[in-house]
Amino acid sequence: MKKLFLLLALVFSMPVLAQDDVTEDVGETSENNVVDGIVAKQHIKNKRHLQPAYVREANVLWAKTIWRIIDLREKQNLYLYYPTNTVDERRSLIRTLIDAIATGELEAYNPNNDNEFESTITVNDAYQKLGAEPVDSTVSVDPETGESVTKFVYDVKSLPTDLVKKVMVKEVWFFDSRYSALKCKILGLCPIVLAKNEEGTRLDQKLLFWVYYPAAERFLAKQEAYSFSNDAMRSSLHDRLQARQFGSYIYKESNVYNNRIITSYAKGMASNIEAQRIENSIFQKEHDMWAF
Repeated sequence: MKKLFLLLALVFSMPVLAQDDVTEDVGETSENNVVDGIVAKQHIKNKRHLQPAYVREANVLWAKTIWRIIDLREKQNLYLYYPTNTVDERRSLIRTLIDAIATGELEAYNPNNDNEFESTITVNDAYQKLGAEPVDSTVSVDPETGESVTKFVYDVKSLPTDLVKKVMVKEVWFFDSRYSALKCKILGLCPIVLAKNEEGTRLDQKLLFWVYYPAAERFLAKQEAYSFSNDAMRSSLHDRLQARQFGSYIYKESNVYNNRIITSYAKGMASNIEAQRIENSIFQKEHDMWAF
């Protein structure tokens, strides 16, 4: 008889326990207790970024540094360009980087140096390169020189991040003998603005700043990326970049001629053929490493 009562008590308590689990799984809601969707999304924002596996220098048998350009206007790259304004807590790639730079958690580097990560620039310099207009200014006295210093104030939310049409990626491809696999490590990202030259006859590429990708990974890993086919798909900008889910073309490779760009020695269709040749040579190198 006691077993029967225990069994009935267990059966009737199961819906209550299930209801409690469902309630706890809803996650955080807004201030007015409204969930704009099936559940409040918590997976990406609470996702812990894992550090890449350690690579010993002795295990790197071959390496090649590549600079490539991602055109954000291409269809497969639109998830990096949009939204131009924050939508459902989703931000574009450039907005995510700018917000991290604005808080001082991410460094911006001068794009005019041969070494991309040699010297940093200030936050205001990054804003000015983007073409932002200051909303206010403050004047202070330098305690060391006694001179007046003017500091401009910018509205971060109104920065014209939609002007960035391309992103340059610096990466290194290498063969890891420990896993007998060809791997790629992204080293840096550089937003590019298309601006008219002084004569106004053509559009030139203007490099804004470099960011060190390993330092930016933790911000991109917590930023949800739009899925073209499934709103419930849980992936971050970092996931998509690491999975190579973007279209791009090679801009230059490491070479003996001061790392010259492809268009300096190949014009028109020849430059596209040369970029494809470099791309094929990288993957061919993996096959050449195997011995049968």
